Amino acid sequence: MPKARETAVYTHGHHESVLRSHTWRTAENSAAYLLGSLRPRLRVLDVGCGPGTITADLAALVPEGRVTGVDRAEGVLDRARATARERGLTNVEFAVADVHALEYGDGTFDVVHAHQVLQHVGDPVGALREMARVTRPGGIVAARDSDYAAMTWFPQVPGLDAWLDLYRRVARAGGGEPDAGRRLKAWARQAGLTEVTATSSTWTYTTPEERRWWSDLWAERTVASSYARLAVDGGHATEEQLAEIAEAWREWGRQEDGFFAVLHGEILCRKNM
Repeated sequence: MPKARETAVYTHGHHESVLRSHTWRTAENSAAYLLGSLRPRLRVLDVGCGPGTITADLAALVPEGRVTGVDRAEGVLDRARATARERGLTNVEFAVADVHALEYGDGTFDVVHAHQVLQHVGDPVGALREMARVTRPGGIVAARDSDYAAMTWFPQVPGLDAWLDLYRRVARAGGGEPDAGRRLKAWARQAGLTEVTATSSTWTYTTPEERRWWSDLWAERTVASSYARLAVDGGHATEEQLAEIAEAWREWGRQEDGFFAVLHGEILCRKNM
């Protein structure tokens, strides 16, 4: 097998504020575009599984099949295994892996899925090519990624424009592409996948509970996560500027008319027979 060769830095890291967001994700709210393609006996690979909430949902949806969740960060897999145990799932396993060099044979899986992964890797085309390699002929390669430049909110609280500009600069300095959603179809075609269906969907935060949750986690992430360290150490922002952006998030969260929408691009690719 080829050696792993990830070059990008994972912008968010695994701070509690990040995991709070990741554990909210379900197959229904984050992989709905894929669910109609699942069958009870399928073998599924979930790339970049994180704390495993989507992985566990996928395992429940293929009860006679098998789901493997992989992530580069070994520590977060303990959380994923605990999630599977709590749900009583016996058809799921987890392992450390790099999407650029998956340690599985050609055609091992029926479905290979990645959620919010390709925006964080150094070679998304190569990653999709590797995902396709371990997918059987006629199987499915699926990916969903947000698109930061397409995120929109109201009201226009001063400071959130600065947040968006800063986040995109930090992510790109680390080797990622924060506006990945719009690029997924192009990346898939460059990877040699020809039967590609591209769609989009959103997460929307507008109720008082949703605004509080979304604004609090981003305020905390801005000053306390790996993203904050990368922003300061890379010379992109000072700690004082990060504190101002965090307060802008809290200010937006207090707005009764507050609305925030996260656009995602999605691709469902059928591997040629």
